Amino acid sequence: MWVMFGYRQAMAERTFLLRVANVNPASIRNHTDRALYSSVAVFILLYFVYATAGAASFIDSSSNYAHPWWQWLVGPPVAAAVIAYDRAVVGRVAINYEQLDSADPHHLLKRRTVGLYAGRMVLAVLFAVVITEPLMLARYKGEIDGYLAVTHSAQLGRSESSGAIAAYTRQLDELRQQDAADDQAVADLHQDATAKRQDATTTYDQALADARAQGVSQRAGCPRNGFCDTLVQQSRSLTSQAAALDTQANQLQDSQQPARQQRAAQKNALQTQIRQQRDANEKTVTADAGFGARTQAMWHLATRDFWGFGLFYLGVAVLLVALDCAAVWLKLVSHGNAYERAEARNARWRELEATLRHEQRLRVAKDHAERSATAAARIRSDAVATAAHAQQLIDAAVEQARVQLERELELPPTLAR
Repeated sequence: MWVMFGYRQAMAERTFLLRVANVNPASIRNHTDRALYSSVAVFILLYFVYATAGAASFIDSSSNYAHPWWQWLVGPPVAAAVIAYDRAVVGRVAINYEQLDSADPHHLLKRRTVGLYAGRMVLAVLFAVVITEPLMLARYKGEIDGYLAVTHSAQLGRSESSGAIAAYTRQLDELRQQDAADDQAVADLHQDATAKRQDATTTYDQALADARAQGVSQRAGCPRNGFCDTLVQQSRSLTSQAAALDTQANQLQDSQQPARQQRAAQKNALQTQIRQQRDANEKTVTADAGFGARTQAMWHLATRDFWGFGLFYLGVAVLLVALDCAAVWLKLVSHGNAYERAEARNARWRELEATLRHEQRLRVAKDHAERSATAAARIRSDAVATAAHAQQLIDAAVEQARVQLERELELPPTLAR
């Protein structure tokens, strides 16, 4: 029981694969053709998975890798359309309907047409660009993100040293220099005042020393107009000059306030513009990470390190393209196999039978038309003879009526006429 169940299940799986490959299981006569078209069906099923994932990757890359939820809804219809084309190519048998009564095997099939396979190759190239490339970009996402990060940093660095940010920075530096110059002017005045205070303190110390008889005069006390008194007056003068310098510095600082406030407003405005420009540059540079930028990054990585990166990338891309073309390629190289010859024989037999049946119907219709024409001609001739006989009867009846009228009226024949 279990053996029969397993056998039936295996036969159902074989039939399912043959149906997927769009071939007639009744025409599969040997193991080679069954394995061939089962392989075609497996490639078609693999292509469905490949096209679904590739279309989802393409939608994801088109949305700047926003991962929309509907990206997985686009692949199945696209895969179904291409699979329908592949099944039409695989299931098509180029039957030769000429010389149907010939038993020559060379008359069974037509030569392979280029247009059907060329169209599939064009589709393969298009899908290699539209589907295979996004898959490869997703495969090397880490390497590409690293390269784009370096590239974006370089772009941001160039935008800092040139363009609007550089102009705003120069204006901001000029305003800061003006503030520094004003601060330096005030600081110079305060520095001069500090120096004069230090000189006043030194002079006053000398006066105290001279008053203690430790100075130049070597006399104690500080008489009027003496050396000690002169030093005291000089110290007081220096202190007054220092106070005047501080006052002058404060007045200068007060006079600078309107210009300082104006420059502060300008600096705030420039800093705001710099921040806005930096944000805009960052958004622009970051947005340059879509399909085109990633393809360019992959090309750069593949050419820079071909043996470590490009060779593997090329191998995977060729493998995916081969998966895309595998079903049609197997159909192309299996032209004229036992399945196609069996299908051609059955089709030619049915066509010959239909042709002979059609010829028989034409002959029957032609005979029927000839018989109908003969019968119609005979009917027409009989109708003419019948009409002539009827006319004779009418003429005889008229003549008999005339004679009878003449007898009844008893008129001479000449008057009756």
